[in-house]
Amino acid sequence: MKEIAYEKIVEEVKTMCMESNYNLGEDVYSAFKQALQTERSETGKEVLTQLIDNADIAKAERVPMCQDTGTAVFMVEVGQDCHIAGGRLVDAINEGVEKGYGEGYLRNSMVYNPMNRKNTGNNTPAIVHIDLVEGEELTLHMTAKGGGAENMSALKMLKPSDGMEGVKEYILSIVKEAGPNACPPLVVGIGIGGNFERCAFLAKKSLFRPLGVRHEDPAVAELEMELMEQINRLGIGPQGMGGSTTALDVKVELESCHIAALPVAVNLNCHASRHQTIVMK
Repeated sequence: MKEIAYEKIVEEVKTMCMESNYNLGEDVYSAFKQALQTERSETGKEVLTQLIDNADIAKAERVPMCQDTGTAVFMVEVGQDCHIAGGRLVDAINEGVEKGYGEGYLRNSMVYNPMNRKNTGNNTPAIVHIDLVEGEELTLHMTAKGGGAENMSALKMLKPSDGMEGVKEYILSIVKEAGPNACPPLVVGIGIGGNFERCAFLAKKSLFRPLGVRHEDPAVAELEMELMEQINRLGIGPQGMGGSTTALDVKVELESCHIAALPVAVNLNCHASRHQTIVMK
C-alpha cells in the first residue's frame, strides 16, 4: 500500500493552478504556430500572432494568459493500492486550489450557489471527478476552464434514427451558434453515448487529451478529422474575425448507450486551453 501525504497533494495542486494559467501547454502553443502557417485570412493571422505574443508574455512575466482564470476541474485516477494519509483527497484538492489562486493572484470566479451569486472568495469548490484504477499511483489531470466557452456548450438527446449525420449536423450547429462568443480558435470536445449526465462528462474528458493526439479507434479518429475540417469551413476564424482557423482540434469520446438513445454533448474550450497533469508515486 502506497501512502501519499495530504499536504503533498495540496502543494502539487497549488502549483498546477498557477502553472496552468501562466504557461500555455506546448501542444496548444504548437497548434497556434501551425495555424499561423495555414490561416488564409490576414486578420486571422494577426489575431493568431497576438495570441502567441500573449502566451509568451504570460510565461515570461508569470501572469495569467486570460483574465478568466477558470473553474478548476480535475480528472483524478486513484490507484486502488494508494492511500491518502492525513485527510480527504477532495479536501486536499480544494485547499490546493485556494492556495494556488490566492498566492498566484488569480481571479476567483466561483459563487456559493447560482441563486445568491455570492463569490466564495477562493475559487473553490473545484469540480472533481474520481476514477478508481489499478496500481498505487495518484494521477491528477487539471484544467482551468473558462466561463465564456463553457456557456456556449450544449447537450441534446438525439433519436437513434438521426444517425451519425444528425450527430455531425448538431455539433456544427453548436459551433456555428457559438460564433465569436467562445473565443476561437476552439478545442471542440464531444461526447457521444452514455446517458444524459455521462455524455456531458465524456465531452469534458475529451478536452484533457493533448492536441494532435487522435482517438485510438481509427473510425473515431476519422470522425474527429472530418469534423475539424467541416468546422474550419464555417469561416468564423480566430476571435470570430473570419478565417480558416475556427478549431485547433476536435476530440471525441464515446460509450455504450441505451437502444432508445443517442446523447450528444459539445463542450467548447477557448483558445486558452489550459491543462496540467502530475503523477504522484
